[in-house]
Amino acid sequence: MQIQFYGAAQMVTGSKHLITTPKGTKILLDCGLVQGKMSNKENMNQFFAFNPSEIDYVILSHAHIDHSGLLPKLVKDGFNGLIFCTPATKSLCEIMLLDSAFIQNSDLKYINKRRKKKGLEEIESLYDEQDVKQTLDLMQELDYEHHLKIDKEINLHFTDVGHLIGSAAVHLDIALGNRKRTKITFTGDIGRYKDPILRDPQSFRQCDYLICESTYGDRLHPTELDAEAELLEIIRHTCVEKKGKLIIPAFSVDRTQEIIFTLDKAVNKGIMPNIKVFVDSPLSVKATNIMRKHQECYREEFVAYVNKDSDPFGFKNLSYISDVEKSKALNQLAEPCIIISASGMAEAGRIKHHIMNNIENPKNTILMVGYATPESLAGKLKNGEKRVRIFGEEFNVNAEIKYLGYYSAHADYHEMIQWLNCLNKKKIKELFLVHGELDTQLAFKEKLEQAGFEHVYIPHTGEGVTLAKS
Repeated sequence: MQIQFYGAAQMVTGSKHLITTPKGTKILLDCGLVQGKMSNKENMNQFFAFNPSEIDYVILSHAHIDHSGLLPKLVKDGFNGLIFCTPATKSLCEIMLLDSAFIQNSDLKYINKRRKKKGLEEIESLYDEQDVKQTLDLMQELDYEHHLKIDKEINLHFTDVGHLIGSAAVHLDIALGNRKRTKITFTGDIGRYKDPILRDPQSFRQCDYLICESTYGDRLHPTELDAEAELLEIIRHTCVEKKGKLIIPAFSVDRTQEIIFTLDKAVNKGIMPNIKVFVDSPLSVKATNIMRKHQECYREEFVAYVNKDSDPFGFKNLSYISDVEKSKALNQLAEPCIIISASGMAEAGRIKHHIMNNIENPKNTILMVGYATPESLAGKLKNGEKRVRIFGEEFNVNAEIKYLGYYSAHADYHEMIQWLNCLNKKKIKELFLVHGELDTQLAFKEKLEQAGFEHVYIPHTGEGVTLAKS
C-alpha cells in the first residue's frame, strides 16, 4: 500500500492524495485547484503528476475549490471512474464548479487582453462547462455514516467534520489479502466546535493511518462573543464614523452565510447600524438557497433559531446581487455600506474589482474573515503589504486592513486535538500532516507529540510513502 502526496503538502491548497492498494487500485482523495500566487501554480494546475485515466475512484471530502476545483480537469484528461461525496457536497459542486469554469474564462479574457498587448501567448482555460457537467455525472452520493462496499477490496464511509455543509472525514477499510484490513482516515478540513450553524465534528472509528489537515496548527481562535462585538465595532468605525465602505472577501458558502447570520441576529437585537449590506456574488446567492435545503448538516440551536426567524439569511437593508451591472454600480455608490463578495482569498471573481476600486481610500476597511495563503491577495493584505498588484497593476494600500479569526472554517490546534482524542494514539502507525504551511505544521507536530501522538510525519509535494504491512 502506498500514499503519494501530490497537493496540499507543506502548503494550504490543491489537495490531492493518491492511495494505491496492494491490488493496484488507485484512489484519489480530493482533486483541488492550486490557488494563490505561487511560482509553479500554472504547471501544477495544467499538468497532473499521475495519469488521470489510471485513477479508479475519487473520494471528495468537501466542495471547496482547493479540494474539488480540478475534478473537471481530471475528467477532461481521461478520468472516467466514480466520484464519491455526500449529497450536500454534490449540491455545492453543481454550482461551485460551474462558477469556477465561468470565473476562469472571465478572468482570462481580461488577462489575455493584457498579454496580447505585450505580445505574449494567450492562456487556455483549464476546463469548460461541458467538462463540469461530465464530472457531475460521475458523482455518487453517500450519506454520513452509511457504509459502502466500493468493491471486494474497499469499504468507505463518511462522518461529518463540521467545516462546510456536506464536509466529511473519509474512512477507508482496505483489504490486504490476508483477512486483515488497513484502516485509513483522511480528515479533509476540520471544522469548529460550537459553530453557529454547523454541527460539531463527529468522533470516528479507530484508524491505522491518519492523513490530517493542519491549517491552523499554530494558533487559537478568539471566542464567538468577542468576534461578534468586534465585527459590529468595525462596522460602526468604518461605516458610521469614517462614512466609508467595509469590503469583506468571504467564501461563498458558509462563511458568507455565517456573517449574514451574525448581522441578522444583530438586527433582531436592534444593535445593527442602519446601513445597506450587499452580498455581491451569484455563487453566494445560489449557495444560500442550497444551505436552506440541507438541514441535516445544522446544529440544533440553529434549527431552533430558524423556527423563530424563518429566514436567518435575510433582513431589512440586505440585498443579494447577481447582475453584473448592479455589481459595477456598487463602485459608484457614495454612501457607506458593507460589501461581502467571493472569493475568500480575493484571488478571483468580483471581490478583486471591489478591492481594486476601494483599496486606496483611507475611509474604507477591508476585513479578512478566514484563511488565506500568504501568496494570495487576501494573504498579502493580511500580512501588511503596503502595495499590491491587482489585474497586473500596482495599488497603494491606504484602506484599513482588519482580520477576524473567529469566522475561519478551520479548527485551531486545540479543537483539532480535541477531535482527535477519540482515537487510541498508541494504535496509530503513522499520522501524516497535510494542508498547512511548513512552519505551522512543525508547530502542530510538536503539539500532537505533547498530546501523545508518537509517529507524526510531514510529507513534501510529490513524496510517496509505503505503508508498513499489518
